[in-house]
Amino acid sequence: MALSQDQMNRIEEIVKGILSRRIENFPEDSSNVRNAPFHKIILKAFEDRIGILNIEIPYLIALSSWLHGLNTSLGTGFERLANVISGGYKRKFTSAFTLKVKESQASSVEHIIRELKAGPKVRIPNLKEENELIFDIKQDEREVDALGFTVDNYVETNTSIEAIELKSVRPNSGEGRGEKQKILYGKAALKLQNPSKDIKYYIGFPFDPTSDVATSYDKQRFFDYLVEFKKFFAPEEVLIGGELWDHLSGSENTMEEILDMIAKVVTKIK
Repeated sequence: MALSQDQMNRIEEIVKGILSRRIENFPEDSSNVRNAPFHKIILKAFEDRIGILNIEIPYLIALSSWLHGLNTSLGTGFERLANVISGGYKRKFTSAFTLKVKESQASSVEHIIRELKAGPKVRIPNLKEENELIFDIKQDEREVDALGFTVDNYVETNTSIEAIELKSVRPNSGEGRGEKQKILYGKAALKLQNPSKDIKYYIGFPFDPTSDVATSYDKQRFFDYLVEFKKFFAPEEVLIGGELWDHLSGSENTMEEILDMIAKVVTKIK
């Protein structure tokens, strides 16, 4: 079994918190719908299709707003689940805690980003080559500020640092470039601060929306689903669905255990 009793208890509390907040805010009718004149007019174009669902437009707007809140709650919930399962925590390297990089490290990051943006004819993502460039530290150089960054799941040991950025929604076009730039600066800064430690930085997706099976994933298909993401990330930098949760726990079938735990909590509350 991947999860301890303590972890399961903490996961149960996280799920209960998400459910209780969303139950309180569930729209029973459209009486509390905020003013949304633009939505109402635009949705008139889909009146025939919406009519098949037997749902009034004002209530549809209220339900959509509720679902947006659920997505936000789940996004925070995924971070907390990751922390519980891995023993990690959220850590910010921003404002007064912004880290430094050497000038040549910053130059290497910007060079990599420019070439990746130009496309596969110029550069394709290569984790080994990129690490060699940004981990090449010249001690006599001046230090400059790295980009500020926040790690959703940070785990540090005597020999390594692992950082994971969690994404619960499909990144927009162009977001891949920004995420890659932030991760490269983050790795460079952490290596400068901890030269003897192995530095790893992943981007993780709690589930694969392109899969027909809840816990499975297809990395190639998922990369094709994301807009311009494969221009910037190598497959080994990305953790998806069951792969992510097993990585966090160090055991197999962790996602199945989490889903089973959530189902039990839902049954209790229901």
